[in-house]
Amino acid sequence: MFKNAQSFKVEYFECQTKGVMSDSILQNWTLSAFECYKLNCKCKNCPIKKAGYSFKCKMKYVVEELLKTKGLPNEAEILGASSIVA
Repeated sequence: MFKNAQSFKVEYFECQTKGVMSDSILQNWTLSAFECYKLNCKCKNCPIKKAGYSFKCKMKYVVEELLKTKGLPNEAEILGASSIVA
């Protein structure tokens, strides 16, 4: 497949949190979490996935935890009442 496969350098980054989610990201629904929730956590439809970032998104796990601890998101609260058009 590659003529000189040894010329490729691969770097691996270990998660600094050892797989534990930060408490700060689980305090409130954020716009990113809300958008993920609206997409039913389907990564293939996510603009972050399409942007080609070099990290694996864990937002679906954040959404699961927020649903357990905070309940359903309040769209008006997240977007701000002035953003919602009746």
